[in-house]
Amino acid sequence: MLKHAVIPFLVGASLLASAPFAQAATNLVFCSEGSPAGFDPGQYTTGTDFDASAETMFNRLTQFERGGTAVIPGLATKWDISDDGLTYTFHLREGVKFHTTPYFKPTREFNADDVLFTFNRMINKDDPFRKAYPTEFPYFTDMGMDTNIAKIDKVDDKTVKFTLKEVDAAFIQNMAMSFASVQSAEYAAQLLKEGKAADINQKPVGTGPFVFKSYQKDSNIRYTGNKQYWDPSRVKLENLIFAINTDASVRVQKLKANECQITLHPRPADVTALKNDPALKLIEKPGFNLGYIAYNVRHKPFDQLEVRQALDMAVNKQGILNAVYQGAGQLAVNAMPPTQWSYDETIKDAAYNPEKAKELLKAAGVKEGTEITLWAMPVQRPYNPNAKLMAEMLQADWAKIGLKVKIVSYEWGEYIKRTKNGEHDVSLIGWTGDNGDPDNWLGTLYSCDAIGGNNYSMWCDPAYDKLIKQAKVVTDRDQRTVLYKQAQQYLKQQVPITPVAHSTVNQPLSAKIEGFKVSPFGRNVFSGVSIEK
Repeated sequence: MLKHAVIPFLVGASLLASAPFAQAATNLVFCSEGSPAGFDPGQYTTGTDFDASAETMFNRLTQFERGGTAVIPGLATKWDISDDGLTYTFHLREGVKFHTTPYFKPTREFNADDVLFTFNRMINKDDPFRKAYPTEFPYFTDMGMDTNIAKIDKVDDKTVKFTLKEVDAAFIQNMAMSFASVQSAEYAAQLLKEGKAADINQKPVGTGPFVFKSYQKDSNIRYTGNKQYWDPSRVKLENLIFAINTDASVRVQKLKANECQITLHPRPADVTALKNDPALKLIEKPGFNLGYIAYNVRHKPFDQLEVRQALDMAVNKQGILNAVYQGAGQLAVNAMPPTQWSYDETIKDAAYNPEKAKELLKAAGVKEGTEITLWAMPVQRPYNPNAKLMAEMLQADWAKIGLKVKIVSYEWGEYIKRTKNGEHDVSLIGWTGDNGDPDNWLGTLYSCDAIGGNNYSMWCDPAYDKLIKQAKVVTDRDQRTVLYKQAQQYLKQQVPITPVAHSTVNQPLSAKIEGFKVSPFGRNVFSGVSIEK
């Protein structure tokens, strides 16, 4: 369980003071959907965690342009790539300062030591900080970066060189992702000396546009604008407040009452009213996402292909699409969205066939009345607006083929932790792409390396892994596409998941908000955002 210290906030203690906030043009309240598990981006994989940490308080060496997928300079102003594709030399930005807080006052500017600390901590389990604060870095390891980075060298204070063992065609994109946020080596050394290494996850220090002030679990997170930010044009707010509420209808009510100026994941039923409210605007974007059902192949009887095939063909996807997504989604048949390059359009679903599903279960020795657990997310995500309803519909679908389904749920952080540990039989989960590369789907979600991370099926197949590993070390897109299409076909045949839907992203916000851009990766970024006076 996350322990948290509440640090006094400059503008008042009660979130109910959000009405005055809403009147002040330099303060913004964001109605968020869940509590972060912590504030160290390297430790997490969900948008809820990244919004609260990486996208507010941190920077990466490379970054994605706001609202797009192009990679632009971040803490590195430029980078050189060797002819063999194995060496990346990053030239670091001058004049970048880490946050000054009540618990840390930096004595130097950002330099190469901070980059080395950030990544060596993730690579080396014997790193002194890692030993003082035992933790895992699931995204980093899911992508195999812990084994592929051979070494990191400090050329000088403002130059760092990464040497890889194998070509990674998406390395620059990967370095722009939230988990690669750069930490302060000086702050880490202070925590180590004080015997408080775990505070890196509770009292964050970054270089980003906002500075952490306080956190009250299930209530609010408070930040102030970073007056020393290296790009002052991006900091237009004095105070940023995350008001946490898991209920989508409550978030919408708060938005309409101007108690918050931006919210997320409205219920499909609320979209029309939001569109028609003159005080609001609603941005609609095709979702770069996938909501799916994950079968834990380490639990019997899901280790049998016939059982997974049976459950898959017993899902009434169109019924779910109508009831859960209510016109704000499209049917999914593949393990990634159709807007992802290398998507195989020839892949088709098995026909909906409960009778055949019954026969498959019987042939697999699964008796009628067999009990299974179906885990349903407690929060709305871009890829699933109502996991509880979807679970209830699946419960009914699978009852028709003789299975007794028990629906299970936990608080979001606990849900993620337990599903990564493989405690579920079947879970509802999903993904929003993080970097525009197929490996971010086919490797990050379904590879052997991703077990214990984002591979909620616990599925590890050497034939599949060989294909995606080959694709990752090829730089020619056409060659990569051929390999990724073979991987998609193989995965579809093995049914570790049932793809359900790709949802449309509806982003409601006050009409007075300026500069907010919807991220294709599902992040909420407040750098460059302001409120019209």
